[in-house]
Amino acid sequence: MHPDEEKAGGEQIRGANTENSTIKEGTVTYDICFYALVPQSEKRVSLIINVEAQNNFYPGYPIIKRGIYYCSRMISSQFGVEFTGAHYEHLKKVYSIWICQNPPKHRENTITRYVVQEENIIGDVAEKKENYDLLTAVMICLGHSGDNKYTGILKLLDVLLSSEKEPEEKKKILQDDFDIKMTRMLESEVQAVCNLSKGVEENGIKKGILVSIQNLMESMGWTAEQAMKALKIPETEQALYVDNLRK
Repeated sequence: MHPDEEKAGGEQIRGANTENSTIKEGTVTYDICFYALVPQSEKRVSLIINVEAQNNFYPGYPIIKRGIYYCSRMISSQFGVEFTGAHYEHLKKVYSIWICQNPPKHRENTITRYVVQEENIIGDVAEKKENYDLLTAVMICLGHSGDNKYTGILKLLDVLLSSEKEPEEKKKILQDDFDIKMTRMLESEVQAVCNLSKGVEENGIKKGILVSIQNLMESMGWTAEQAMKALKIPETEQALYVDNLRK
C-alpha cells in the first residue's frame, strides 16, 4: 500500500485471530486470516478472508468441504465480535481461499469458486445479494507451464511458491513478466517465500514418511523401530519420528 493511499483510504488490510475455539467444536487454526476493505464499492464493505496453502490434495476428505466448514466457523464466530443479540445485519462476508500446490492433473491451472446463490422455485423475487451472499470458498489449483491457462495469478503463485526456483530466478520473472518492481522489502519477502516453500516441501516429505511408519505398524504389527528399519530411516533421524508418533 502506497503511504498516500493509506492515508486517504484508511487501513485496507488488518490481521485477524488465526485461532477459532469453541467448547463443543474444538479449535480451528487458520494459516492466514485477515479483514479487508473494498474501496471500489459504493460503500466500504469489510470482508473476513482466510487463506490456506494445501500441499496434499487427498488428505482423506474433500478439501472443499473443509473450506466450507472454515467459512461456517468464520461466520458463527462473528457473534459477540461483529454483532450481538439479533443484529445479523452486521454479519460480514467471509472467504476461504485454498492454494493447492499438488492437485490431480485434471485440476491443474484451475480456479473454482463455490458460492451461495438465490434460486426461485415458485414466483420471481430478488433479495438483495448482500443479504445472502455471505460465504465464498475458492480453490486455486496450481499447475505448470505448457498449459494455455498458465498465466496471471496461477503463474504468479506457482513461481512464488516453487521450491525448485531460486530467489534470483523468481525476482527476474516477477520483474519481466509481471512488471513488479523489486524493492528491498519485496526482495526480502521473496526470499522468505522461498524459504517457506522449501520448508513446506520438507514437511510434506516428513509427513509422508510418518504415515508410512504408522501404516507398517498397523498392517504388520511391527514396532516403530522395526518399521523405520524397513524404511531405511537413518538412526540419527529416528528419534524425531518417534516423538511425532507419540503426539
